[in-house]
Amino acid sequence: MSKHIILGAMFRAIGAYPSGWRFPGAHHDPLGDPQILKRTARLAEAAKFDYFFVGDWLATGFDLEYRDPYLLARIDPLSAIGFLSGVTSRIGLIATANSTYSDPYTLARQAAAIDRLSGGRAGINLVTGAEPRAAGNHGRAAHDDNAHRYDRASEFVTVLRKLWDSWDDDAFVADQASGIFVDRGGLHEPEFAGEQLSVSGALNVARPVQGHLPIVHAGTSPRSRELVSQLADLALVGAPTLEAARALRTGFREGATAVGRNPDSLRTIAPVLPVVAETDAAAFDIFDRLLLLVPLADGSGPSVYADFPVNRSIAALSTLVGVDLGDTPLDAEIPRRTVAQFSEAGANLVDSVASRTGRTIGGEHAITYRHILALHAAPASPVVGSASFVADHLDSWFSAGAVDGFNVLTPFHAAIGQPGDQFEAFTALVVPELRRRGLFRTEYDGSTLRDHLGLDRPHSVYRSPTHSPESVLQNSHQER
Repeated sequence: MSKHIILGAMFRAIGAYPSGWRFPGAHHDPLGDPQILKRTARLAEAAKFDYFFVGDWLATGFDLEYRDPYLLARIDPLSAIGFLSGVTSRIGLIATANSTYSDPYTLARQAAAIDRLSGGRAGINLVTGAEPRAAGNHGRAAHDDNAHRYDRASEFVTVLRKLWDSWDDDAFVADQASGIFVDRGGLHEPEFAGEQLSVSGALNVARPVQGHLPIVHAGTSPRSRELVSQLADLALVGAPTLEAARALRTGFREGATAVGRNPDSLRTIAPVLPVVAETDAAAFDIFDRLLLLVPLADGSGPSVYADFPVNRSIAALSTLVGVDLGDTPLDAEIPRRTVAQFSEAGANLVDSVASRTGRTIGGEHAITYRHILALHAAPASPVVGSASFVADHLDSWFSAGAVDGFNVLTPFHAAIGQPGDQFEAFTALVVPELRRRGLFRTEYDGSTLRDHLGLDRPHSVYRSPTHSPESVLQNSHQER
């Protein structure tokens, strides 16, 4: 278990909640993303976050406008952390790369360079891809199947680490008197030839400050869990409950032990979307407004488009709750007698709206059909409340051994010059509360991302062949 809760800032410029960009005063123009990127990273560093995390998506299209508008246009992750390495000094910087469409030599070179330039603060979130349009964008006829993508991803990590170890730490002797610049025994050529990848020559970048950049991977499929247990340093899990997260973390640790790894070398991180304010009521008001801003099929706005999602209508809600609602207006209050007829899924939606907005069935602030349909359409499972309430949630998952930390998603960012930034509210309200409980650092203890995460700097794969990623991968193939 980590000494303290690991906190990462998971950056989505126009907000992680689908309607966040519509909130009054919110940043909503991708042309201004660089300013929001820089401000958020500096806020995260001032709060002593472990890392700043930049995701990716290799396609765009109008369908994303309703589901995840932040994916429509975004800054390339490696470019983003390269930029941030010059405007921050301590926080870790994690960029997402897709092993299905990336070249390992190019990625190893870029990542090693950023790690050097940042003083050892870079990390790579390796994904295999879930967007079929990415295939055509990269000149391929179809997106590879799951087995092929994960076979490639496993070899990809092996190749990255062998390339990062091309030069020994002490290879550059630079003896000016003798004229000898390098130790000829300090250069290693990978000569890797696997089923999916091959690379021959050594990397022309010095060994990264961290030796190997931390590898992050997300997913809960069997192959994803296998890759995490064998090769990852951080596992990102989207478990719906504390119990599910704890089971996943236990499984990762057992898997790591089975391949000869120290389970303490693997960290498990869950996403969290806090909506926080000085009081529960103020936080409820913010989330209530976000729900009301989720586009639904009410005959206005984008709902008039032919490609608007079919699951955002009163007819779709009827199917979900198990009651024929006919042509009931979305803004009509839900009667208590109707709720009594709802399916379990419908009743759960009503309970969720009540717990996150303070609204009640039949109360002064009533729950409408719009509220429950909006929550169903944007099921981000936010944690809504005061600093104490949000800290309680983080504390309970961490103390129960379900996770080592959290990726903090922000529902919306305030435009430059506007008040009410939700990430700033988290750093100003929740982080001090976590410190008061002894759950989070007050200062950085080290200088690298590995230092922040409590991970040892690895030996070169050429110096410890029995524990190299290649040997782990070979053992995995033999067991399979």
